[in-house]
Amino acid sequence: MGQIDIANSNIAAPTKSRSSAYVPPLQRTKGQPEPIAANGGLSYMSFDRDGDAGTAEALKDAVAEATSGQARRVAESIQNAPPGPIVTKWGPAFRTYDECLAHIRAQGIAAPDGGVALPLPYTVDERSTWSVVSSNALWKDPARTDIAELLRADEKATRRRDLYFPQVLRDARRIGEYHPGLSPTTPESMDRLGVSLAHLESKCENFYDSAEVERVFYPEIEKLLLDFFPGATDALVYNHDVFDKDYTGDRTENQDAKNPGVNGGYANLVHNDLNDNSGRVRCRELLTRNLRNFGREVHFTEDEADAKMSRRFMSINLAKPMETVEQYPFVLCAWPSFADQPYITNYRIYDDRVGETTRFTFRPDHEWYWIPQQTSTEVSMLKCYDSETDGSVSRWSFHTACVDPTAPADARCRKNVVVRSYVFF
Repeated sequence: MGQIDIANSNIAAPTKSRSSAYVPPLQRTKGQPEPIAANGGLSYMSFDRDGDAGTAEALKDAVAEATSGQARRVAESIQNAPPGPIVTKWGPAFRTYDECLAHIRAQGIAAPDGGVALPLPYTVDERSTWSVVSSNALWKDPARTDIAELLRADEKATRRRDLYFPQVLRDARRIGEYHPGLSPTTPESMDRLGVSLAHLESKCENFYDSAEVERVFYPEIEKLLLDFFPGATDALVYNHDVFDKDYTGDRTENQDAKNPGVNGGYANLVHNDLNDNSGRVRCRELLTRNLRNFGREVHFTEDEADAKMSRRFMSINLAKPMETVEQYPFVLCAWPSFADQPYITNYRIYDDRVGETTRFTFRPDHEWYWIPQQTSTEVSMLKCYDSETDGSVSRWSFHTACVDPTAPADARCRKNVVVRSYVFF
């Protein structure tokens, strides 16, 4: 086996005086290790200058990371390792899906009834990453072409720092077999695992029509959430994505028109959409600025937002197929199996905000679930953030798409809609 040596390091920046911008408090879960993050884990809102939400500081750090060449060196160490499995401190890993699948079959790795053993892609670099989103003005600025090329090359190298590891997925419909007395269709499942299932017979007829999705589907999901969670006082669906690899129509995204377009690919990397900082920042952006809100408009004062966010609130993603899923299922990992694991922060730089998502390294005992042949009325729910930090409930789950090796060769690729929401108590 080839051996790669991947060093742990964080990029730190000196703390600067804060502006009047909202800066989320550092609220890590009780017992949770410090995240792998820049600036000691502080939000880039700490570096706001003239309302830029810290984007200038984040871009500076992104350029510094790209200039360091670390992503390229790690990618090259993977590329240049001898053929066969690559030894990591987490176990053997593989450059390709097929190599990992062959290993699973050779080792006889079995799954329980309703489950499947398959390769999942994890990062193997315990370093923060930065990415500049496609809508950022940087990409269209002729004066910054050299910076754009540097960052584009670094982004490509970052994607080559992922390797496949063998994992076992359990059937989420059978959660009660693994957690006796727990039903996947209850809020208790969300509290304990960060994962649950719901039923919905939507009246939305065309999920490719973003206006219809907003008009029909968003209110349906908000009602579902209020019915699902006892004590919930408000639910806000604020955007959505449509996934269909085989779609032949116009895929164009238009944020100004609240149209996310149609994704032709699937997020094939273990990740979560939010973290300690971005769970609060994104909520605050929506409440006080209605920022990038595709749903009903909200205009809270700062004091009203403070009051709303002083009580418990959660961010929930919900995925509903348009037809029974045959290939590229959406899979979820349960909170207890990684509650003591540090997350790795990825910074997404917009023109007016810096998002924070997270990635995770492999563990063989990660508790993964899928919904085999998920139907159009089955809605998978995953927690992306919970403001409760005392350790009594899950803070989040993480997720990815994957290739089901048991599906027939002519299986249709997943067509589904994913909505993002906040639930307030």
